[in-house]
Amino acid sequence: MSGEDLNSLATELAGTNLSNLYASIDRQNVHGLNLTTPEDAKAIIKPWAEREDTTKYAESNVDDQLIIHVPFNENVRIRSILLKLGRGESTPRHLRIYVNHATIIDFSDAEDTRPQLNISLQEGETKVVEYPLRSAAFASVHSLSLFFSEAVGEEQSRIFYLGFKGDMRSVKRETASELEVPAHHATDASITTRAENRAAQQPTAR
Repeated sequence: MSGEDLNSLATELAGTNLSNLYASIDRQNVHGLNLTTPEDAKAIIKPWAEREDTTKYAESNVDDQLIIHVPFNENVRIRSILLKLGRGESTPRHLRIYVNHATIIDFSDAEDTRPQLNISLQEGETKVVEYPLRSAAFASVHSLSLFFSEAVGEEQSRIFYLGFKGDMRSVKRETASELEVPAHHATDASITTRAENRAAQQPTAR
């Protein structure tokens, strides 16, 4: 298998494992600002298998700016954001990310608030693009506000797919607790072990 084939395979598998946070998103409470159809904010949160679908998308309304607010069901560590954007003049070129705002941040808030990250988005891509989030600010996230702007045509921005990769913080805690031996079990185990050791040390009849 060639290197190109391996890269393609890795890309296909990237969102199918536990690193895809689709199940951790509180889709019912996803909100959008300045969308032609407000409900479309939820429509772009799709399962990985539907990432290339172009029948559902979110589109800005009166100008090229839009905000998508994404709450999670639990605290998560976000390692990267996955985006499939509109092509041509509807491609937003800039993304500002705000972490853990209690309510949806609006455009005036966004202008007055320093984002945790500014990203220059790629133009001309037809597939889903992964943008790494290498910042301690994304280590424990319960919500994100994503501010897209600066469309190529300066009139309208469009987004087809929005996803995240990372891990659920609660899963780590639950796994750790499952590996711990309860105190009473640990005591029983130590007594049994001592009894077995004494028995092994006793001389046996020949």
